[in-house]
Amino acid sequence: MEIIGLIIFGAVIGALARLFMKGDQNLGILWTIILGVLGALAGYWLAGVLGVDDTGGIDWIRWAISVVAAILFISIYLGITNKGSARRR
Repeated sequence: MEIIGLIIFGAVIGALARLFMKGDQNLGILWTIILGVLGALAGYWLAGVLGVDDTGGIDWIRWAISVVAAILFISIYLGITNKGSARRR
């Protein structure tokens, strides 16, 4: 059941990351979920390192860190695959 939760969480994180990113991202739903999952995992890890992984209520800091990590992963993916909006001139 944890894997399904991680996939759903990754989809939400990936979608939020794409929403906050500037420009057009030529990225499918599968890659959005995969990179969102990576961002969520990195966000959980980094929140643990920073000591903000266990807060009362909704973990807004962990969500924010996860979204920023997903933005980073999406940017790297788009840069490597040359699918970013920078190539459109």
